[in-house]
Amino acid sequence: MSNFNYPLNFLFKISTFHNDFTIKDSEDRTLFYVRQKLFKLKDEIMIFSDESRSEQQYGIKADRWLDFNANYTFTDTRTTETIGKVGRKGMRSIWKANYNALDIDGLEDYTIKEDNGWVKVGDSFLGEIPILNILTGYVFNPSYTMYDKEGNKILQLKKKPSFGRKFTLDKLADINPKDETRLILCFMMMILLERERG
Repeated sequence: MSNFNYPLNFLFKISTFHNDFTIKDSEDRTLFYVRQKLFKLKDEIMIFSDESRSEQQYGIKADRWLDFNANYTFTDTRTTETIGKVGRKGMRSIWKANYNALDIDGLEDYTIKEDNGWVKVGDSFLGEIPILNILTGYVFNPSYTMYDKEGNKILQLKKKPSFGRKFTLDKLADINPKDETRLILCFMMMILLERERG
């Protein structure tokens, strides 16, 4: 799938035990329904075409157990082919989130960087104060930018003021159509990991 109508909206469900979210385009059409399997030692994500979950399009699996440096492999479930990976940059991600996007040959071709580490600090600090902690989702809204190998900004994911439920993905430059779905999968996995971190 390519030629997405941006911005894309990520909306997390709050009425489920699963870490589910829907991705819709600018015309409010559902593109993906993302479900994270719970109680797995290795993260496993299923991406469906819609909320009916009748057609799985992609799968994402971690390459190791509960590891800060795990890589996550993307598979096209219709062809069973691997289409790429994303991995967190270990120690660099303690202050600001850093992820590598890898192509089918395992070569890094894009990176995702959190734009401002202080947002996370402010969110953690305010989150410890009774009553005020309910405001963190409206006051602190992180953003994450994807860069190509030349340092050009390609995509940017921003949290919208909400209780951690809404994110918007904007396209900042032209993207090679053969990479586009893989790069959106990178953001799917990244946002699940970042929400787990708080």
